[in-house]
Parts: sequence; structure tokens; C-alpha cells
Amino acid sequence: MTSIATSSAEMWGRMWGAMPDDWAVVEELQLPTYERAIRELGIGFDQRVLDIGCGTGVFLREAAARGARVVGLDASEPLLAIARERVPRADLHCGDMESLPFGDEGFDVVCGFSSFFFADDNTRALREAARVTKPGGVVLAQVFGRPEHCTLDVMKHALLPFLPIDGDEPPYWRFEVLEQVARDAGLTPHESFYASWAYEFDGEEALLCAMLSAGSSVAAVAQAGREPVAAAILEALAPYRARNGSYRLENEWRYLVSRA
Repeated sequence: MTSIATSSAEMWGRMWGAMPDDWAVVEELQLPTYERAIRELGIGFDQRVLDIGCGTGVFLREAAARGARVVGLDASEPLLAIARERVPRADLHCGDMESLPFGDEGFDVVCGFSSFFFADDNTRALREAARVTKPGGVVLAQVFGRPEHCTLDVMKHALLPFLPIDGDEPPYWRFEVLEQVARDAGLTPHESFYASWAYEFDGEEALLCAMLSAGSSVAAVAQAGREPVAAAILEALAPYRARNGSYRLENEWRYLVSRA
């Protein structure tokens, strides 16, 4: 997402934790992205796995179900409270991805699902991920895919007039851009792939509960109020509304797998 001028772990923790129950529902809808990563990385028994920006713990739950020893970090205590209920055996921490509270070379796999690029310094966040990964271990970074395949990119642009931005987001969906950030962080890019699936909502109420629970939407509402932000979201997503009032939002994601 586009960076905010005063962004910080503390601020984003407040934003993402403002509507934790609604965001917990959205994370369940994102289950396919976690399952794809688990399959591609071969996550399984006795691997030590860290999820940076773990939110309400859906990925951790799925990895733990396959026998992994799971650890999560997020800047939002309200989201972590739900994660503790979802994954009682997970080791969960509230903190900043740019200064991870873990020792060197402790994890087989480190993942960041649409999280690394909320950091003030993206390279530093990935460098920290590399530091805590075992030599030869894997760091996975997920970002939005190609704009023409991302319905959520439409909503993101609808929010921009309400946000105090400090510049455009780099095109991380382009192979050379994300790979360079990984190299700058001391990682070796290994493979990259795309995955797509659809979010489905019964009507406007369900759609708005989901869209307004995202951190950037909460930040927009704090600036302009709920009514104009909700109206902008509904207008932007009107082309994806079916005759029965439901919504189907196809979205693409890009994954980069690097070696430490």
C-alpha cells in the first residue's frame, strides 16, 4: 500500500487494530493465499516458521496444522488477541518488523503477507527477516500483483484523496523492483509466482465491513470521516456489483521467495 507520511509500527498497529473482528473475517477469506504459500514452500513438521504481520493468525493456524512450530509478530494487540484464540500454541509478539525481538538464524521460514511494505524502511524490514532466518532458509514476501488484475488496487486508489501520502508506491509487482529490495537486504531471490482468487460479499454491508477494517481505510476515515470514505469505496467497486447486490472482487498477488 502507499506509505503514509507519519507511518510507524505504533500508528499502523492502531489502524489495523481498530476493527479487529471485521478484519478477522477478511483474513479467513484470504485463506487461499496462505495455503498456496504453504504448498510452494513445503511447510511441514517441526519447521520453525515466523509470520511477520501475522494479524489474526490464519496463516499460523494453517502452518501449525501441518506440524510447524509457529511464531507470529504484529504491531496490533487487538489482532494478536484474536490470534491467541485461533492458535493457542503459537508464540506471539507485539512489535516492530524493523527491529525483530528474535535472535539470529532462528527460523526455517519467514513470511510477510502484504506486510513488509508498511515499514518505514522496506529494506531494513527485509534485512531483519534475513537476519533471523537460518542460512539457506526461506524468506517469502507477498505484494499486490499486476494492477490490471487487482480489484483491490481500484479501492486503494479510491482512498488516496483521503490520505496524507508522501509519494507513490514503487511498482513491486514488477520483477526487477521487488528483487532489488530483496538483494539490498542481503537476500538471494530464488523464485517468483502469482496467485489469484476472489473475495465474495453478500451485499454493501458485508463489503464495507471488510473494506473499512483495513488499516489504510481506517486512516482515511480518521482524516475525512466514515461517510465520504464509504461512498468512495462503493463508487469505486460498483462495477463489481452483481444484479443481486453481491460483490465479487478478483485479486492477484505476487510472491517472491528468497534464500537467506
